[in-house]
Amino acid sequence: MTGTVYADTSLLVSLYLADANTPAALAAVTSAARPLLLTTWQEFEMENALRRRLFRRESTAADLAQADASLRADLAAGVVVAATLPLPAVLLLARQLTADHTALLGTRAFDVFQVAAALHLKAARFLSFDTRQLALARAAGLKTT
Repeated sequence: MTGTVYADTSLLVSLYLADANTPAALAAVTSAARPLLLTTWQEFEMENALRRRLFRRESTAADLAQADASLRADLAAGVVVAATLPLPAVLLLARQLTADHTALLGTRAFDVFQVAAALHLKAARFLSFDTRQLALARAAGLKTT
């Protein structure tokens, strides 16, 4: 999906539910000025992260409902684009990234998976707050700024 941006799920969560990283997330997405990709796995991870905030009493049920409504509105407006991931192909790519980079960068498995997903979807840019994940994205040839 050339011309799109892949954002790590933690950055996406900060876009839709205010936290300390929200200003940086908004700035990164505004700077990218392209549609954001959203895979079904990211959507699930976002749902879980939002509910964990409810569990930790960092947010209310109303906050979560507003975050979900905002995400649905952005999907409808094309600001966020739903993307399907073929799991076997992405895992193959993730395994190669792990073999090539994890021993040097110390990246976690799902961080590698997200970079592999961005590569598979041909994202123009990769956004994250995780410095190791950004280093992997750059090593894999993705633009991160």
